Amino acid sequence: MNDTVTTPKTRTKTKVERPRLHKVILINDDYTPREFVTMVLKAEFRMTEDQAYKVMITAHKLGACVVAVFTRDVAETKATRATDAGRAKGYPLLFTTEPEE
Repeated sequence: MNDTVTTPKTRTKTKVERPRLHKVILINDDYTPREFVTMVLKAEFRMTEDQAYKVMITAHKLGACVVAVFTRDVAETKATRATDAGRAKGYPLLFTTEPEE
């Protein structure tokens, strides 16, 4: 008789999870000129003139507006760069990030 024991090979599949997305939010203030906000939105978030204007007006009317959704690192980088652009000109322009539900 044969004393060899064979066992089946088991494979484990690793499930790759998608990274959580974060929203970039424009916070309205009463000091930053509308034209400057529109310029920053076009430059940093690659928006058209129309898109940037709509986002700026929405933030103006509602107090805040979601600009775009990215992975955490990209969202934080874009929000920081856009906020710094305003600070460099002396404006209190503010972009923040928060996790998307």
